[in-house]
This record gives sequence, C-alpha cells and structure tokens, in this order.
Amino acid sequence: LVGQALHLAAAGCDVVAPSDMMDGRVGAIRRALEGHGHTQVMIMSYAAKYASCLYGPFREAVGSLGRLKGDKRTYQMDPANAREALRQVQQDISEGADMVMVKPGMAYLDVIRQVRDRFDIPLTAYQVSGEYAMLRLGAEQGLWDIESAMLESLTGLKRAGCDGILTYFALDAARVLG
Repeated sequence: LVGQALHLAAAGCDVVAPSDMMDGRVGAIRRALEGHGHTQVMIMSYAAKYASCLYGPFREAVGSLGRLKGDKRTYQMDPANAREALRQVQQDISEGADMVMVKPGMAYLDVIRQVRDRFDIPLTAYQVSGEYAMLRLGAEQGLWDIESAMLESLTGLKRAGCDGILTYFALDAARVLG
C-alpha cells in the first residue's frame, strides 16, 4: 500500500484512501508520502469499515461473492461495536489521517454522529452497493419514489455529521440538486 500511495502521489493524486483496515497503515503511508516530498497529498482513512452484508451486490457484480477466501469479519469491525470505531478513528488521526470514513453509512448513523461529536476532522460515509440496491429495488417495486428515497438517505447521512458522501447515487443526486 505504501508503494501504491507513492505511485498515486507521483501521478498527481490529491487523496489516497487505503481501505485495508491494517493497523499502522496510515502512519506508514504518511511517513512515506512526506519522506518523498508529497506533503500535500491527503489520506482518507477507512477508519470504521464494518463487516456488513451490504457489500454483497458489489461483490456479486465483480464476481467475487463465491470466490472470496477467508472471512472478512476477521479484520472488519463487528457491527455491534461502536467504541472500536472511535478508537480506530483516534488511532488513524494520530498517525496522520486527514479525513476519515464510516462504511457502510446508513446502518451506522450513530457512529457517524459520535465521530462528528468527538473529532474535528472531515468525515465521510460510503453509501455502499447494498444500500443503493435496497433503495432502487424498493422503487422498482413501487414502494417509494427513487428521488425522494435517495435524497432522504443522503440527507440522513449529512444530518448525522458527514462532510462528504461516496454514493452510487452521485450522478443522480447531482442532477436532482442541480
């Protein structure tokens, strides 16, 4: 990951976002970036990445659902544990993270709020494929209007404390919000 971050920085990226959940990764990347003169490259840490079934549609789309080896729950966070997220965010900030992410977002609004209340750092959420799929499928079944559901879900993430949201709805939201 350090090598990849250096290649991306040399190519001109503004932000690197390691999503691996390994302890110490932010510090190692920060030291390497600064050691190679890339002091303006920011690190967005996937600090609170929960073991979630909501990643399923993405894994299915890329064909990895049945081929995954091992269990991601061994390194992703327990969905029942909010305190671990706060500890991980603190660790990543102390190692040099410029911003942090909570993933997925909608089921973890309480975690987003706790991170926002405790840390003065840009905070993002990733509205993952399963969250997107739930809203799309509900609209296809006539349960709700997709634009209303999309905006309500994004507003909830923003209201919980997010400064930014990564979402499969990005183009739709930009069109609706103009």
